[in-house]
Amino acid sequence: MTFPFPEKKENLVIENIRPLIDCGQFPLKREPGDWVEVKADLFRCSHEKYDAAIHYRNKGQKKWRIAPMEHLVNDEWEGKFQVKSIGFVEYKIVAWTIEPKDTPTESPVYEVRVDPIFARYSTWYEMFPRSQGKNPNGPASWDDCIARLPDIEAMGFDTIYLVPIHPIGVTNRKGANDSLKAMPGEPGSPYAVGGPAGGHYDVDPELGTMEDFERFMAACKKAGFRMVLDIALNCSPDHPYVKDHPEWFFHEPDGTIKFAENPPKKYEDIYPFDYFNEEYQALWREIRDIIVYWHKKGFDMFRIDNPHTKPFSFWEWLINDIKAKYPAVVFLSEAFTRPKMMHRLAKLGFDQSYTYFTWREEKWELEEYFKELCQSPATEYMRGMLFPTTPDIFPPYLHNAPASAFKMRIMLAATLSSIYGMYNGYELCENEPNPDKEELYHNEKYQYKTHDWDSPHNIKAFITRLNWARSQFKALQEYDNLHFHHCDNEQIMVYSKTIAGGDAILVCINLDPYHEQSGRVWIDMGALGLGDHDFYFLKDLITDQGFTWKGPENFVKLNPEQAPGHLLVVKKA
Repeated sequence: MTFPFPEKKENLVIENIRPLIDCGQFPLKREPGDWVEVKADLFRCSHEKYDAAIHYRNKGQKKWRIAPMEHLVNDEWEGKFQVKSIGFVEYKIVAWTIEPKDTPTESPVYEVRVDPIFARYSTWYEMFPRSQGKNPNGPASWDDCIARLPDIEAMGFDTIYLVPIHPIGVTNRKGANDSLKAMPGEPGSPYAVGGPAGGHYDVDPELGTMEDFERFMAACKKAGFRMVLDIALNCSPDHPYVKDHPEWFFHEPDGTIKFAENPPKKYEDIYPFDYFNEEYQALWREIRDIIVYWHKKGFDMFRIDNPHTKPFSFWEWLINDIKAKYPAVVFLSEAFTRPKMMHRLAKLGFDQSYTYFTWREEKWELEEYFKELCQSPATEYMRGMLFPTTPDIFPPYLHNAPASAFKMRIMLAATLSSIYGMYNGYELCENEPNPDKEELYHNEKYQYKTHDWDSPHNIKAFITRLNWARSQFKALQEYDNLHFHHCDNEQIMVYSKTIAGGDAILVCINLDPYHEQSGRVWIDMGALGLGDHDFYFLKDLITDQGFTWKGPENFVKLNPEQAPGHLLVVKKA
């Protein structure tokens, strides 16, 4: 057997193209106005001169646009192109001999997915609709929710995220504090979707009618809010699908439908879908249609509950299918699970991902984790969303904690990432833990609840100031521009976010909410666009204090009773 002759003459080599996600299997992610910087190794045999360029176009267009590439060093070339509109962009590298005798050599075609700006920068307020009123023994109405909007807007949130708003099942309904049996009059968990009043296309009649809901949505849009809906792909035993499509569910050997599990948790009040049942294509289309239905009702984003318990191929199909027609729809993955699983879901198409931030407390682990999130190749496909707490998670360091602890954690969330959210009640420093679970006691997931939105213990003014700073300084609106600096006190964390030729923000934060801490800090002056011997002015965006520093070594003292730290805008003297 002889080795076959090549079919074509190919003297130019294009290799080691970067960045790519899994060798180009998944698209890079950008937002309008971003640049895509591409590097590759290019070389050829013999001594002829050659050149290269990036060819790029919006997917579906025929004509390629051209961006030149430049030789750097050691056969490494670089070029860049700007993406300007939401959707998919295709690109490839083309290299050719300058005295053209050879056919140009082309790389494979790769993709960039261009998502809306709010996929990278948004400030969420998580609203539990039935808890927005004043009746502790019954649900709020959509009009009660409308009445809350001015307060949420005043705090500077631009996005309202609703937990599931659908009818709730009765069979095996959970009771107060997640007890296995509800008492008469208890409302059950909104994650047990479906009942006599309908399923995923319907609103809970306890909150009002569809017309009432649409009036609420109109009020939100008028106030300028973007809207997020929590999609829980669960069905209570009372959901219409159980009767109409029993084939869509898992079954026990005796033929009964299996309830859901997410080890170690068990959910006796819901049934999970079987995503590869014999009629799986009908199920997949139905789920897609649910999301499109609510998008047409005004939702810009969807928080997907427990996506790691569903097949990868389902998410890849669903997100690509929806974004092909509605490219501005944004998906948040609520997957508190193993890191590789979370990264895979992001690669498959989720725009945003929940993170382990809620459980990171020490300086070393915060710095290590955020280097992984914001300073690694993961930034090409994963945007980490930070929530200090959720309805499911109330971490131990906030148990019976003072307001200073709540301020410190939300300041971290608002400044480490460009996307963060706050669960309603956090602004009131609600701090009573469930003695048996990592969540708040008297959790509104399982019972009616009211909040004193004007409680004297609130930290609304502090939150308002944080959100104002985020809206005013573009450095806080970028995701992958985080840089850590050094402090000799392990209770003080120092980091910056900058924009080339623009904002420079420096954060010094006391991780100890109970005691004053001080220490020497060493600033990486180049990261702030400063020389080693420069004087520079700093203004605290929280307290309006001013400071003058010189060079890299300086001193900070942080009293948590006054503020959890400094949020400083830096100006060269």
